[in-house]
Amino acid sequence: MNTLQGLQQWYQSHCDGDWEHCYGVKINTLDNPGWSVTIELTDTELVDRPFTEVQRLEDDTDWIHCRVQDGKFEGH
Repeated sequence: MNTLQGLQQWYQSHCDGDWEHCYGVKINTLDNPGWSVTIELTDTELVDRPFTEVQRLEDDTDWIHCRVQDGKFEGH
């Protein structure tokens, strides 16, 4: 829960009456099964921060793939 609470705090810190109407956080389910998380980084301190892609493929049910592309963090 600490990760989710940290994400909530980060999101709240960027809500300024404008940002949250254009950008935000999306969490969806995948069909293999799994989760996807997309976080808009535009107009935040993270938009230009370097991020090294993470790809760990253990097997069909234990894998992680995270990257930043087009101003968005994408995690699967």
